[in-house]
Amino acid sequence: MAQLIGGLATSHIPAIGGAIHKGKQNEPYWKPFFDGFPPIHRWLDQARPDIVVVFYNDHGLNFFLDKMPTFAIGAAAEYRNADEGWGIPTLPPMPGCPELSWHLINELIAREFDIVTCQEMLVDHACTLPFKLFWPDHEVAPVQIVPININTVQFPLPTARRVYKLGKAVGEAIQRWDGDKRVAVMATGGLSHQLDGERAGFINKSFDLQFLDSMETNPEWATQFSDLELVEKAGTQGVALLMWLAMRAALTVAGSGVRKVHSNYHIPISNTATGVLALETV
Repeated sequence: MAQLIGGLATSHIPAIGGAIHKGKQNEPYWKPFFDGFPPIHRWLDQARPDIVVVFYNDHGLNFFLDKMPTFAIGAAAEYRNADEGWGIPTLPPMPGCPELSWHLINELIAREFDIVTCQEMLVDHACTLPFKLFWPDHEVAPVQIVPININTVQFPLPTARRVYKLGKAVGEAIQRWDGDKRVAVMATGGLSHQLDGERAGFINKSFDLQFLDSMETNPEWATQFSDLELVEKAGTQGVALLMWLAMRAALTVAGSGVRKVHSNYHIPISNTATGVLALETV
């Protein structure tokens, strides 16, 4: 059976890709952010996942405001990068794992989640940037991926509680998969930020730190908040923390708990609070 080994989470701000491309990792503005990754790199060298199921949000490549699914899963053999041009250059395709994709799709639909199935899917910085951050020495990360898109763009959004249930169902489905693979789950986006409107530049450090702590100690903590309450606390784009919630929920089904490998919090990067986290199942 598949082994669920842990979870990863990081911000996916396009400017990070530009910093990688221009070799700015050690400049004073960027160094506090990039310094959060080496301990996770060392853990990944030991953990060696074969597949990463990544919870992310699409930025208009596959879905736009006229057609916005709540949840969508890629079931492709490969995923081509078609970024907006703000960050890293276009990368070679990322390999998919259709066998696990279809297993998750069938399991989730059987559990009454209405899933959009995508046998072709483009990926943007929300998907490609995290893999460059966690595997910086590889042009393409040495893993297969299964992308799961969660709508955090257009209201009505899925509630935090619904996203938590999705993540837990994904974790349970991974453990029931008969593939002999080591699987990690990943979340991308956030933390608190707002890019437009009267609160442009809004960051809520105290909420972010409490949320980060809950990822280790109380994974259901954020499910108490409605979507509007999350916008109030984390900003319009800060609702991307829903992806972190799905990742963490997936790990609740594995073993006796999780151990924090490493975390880092830094503000600001491009008017955004950035977070990095790795959790290992125990």
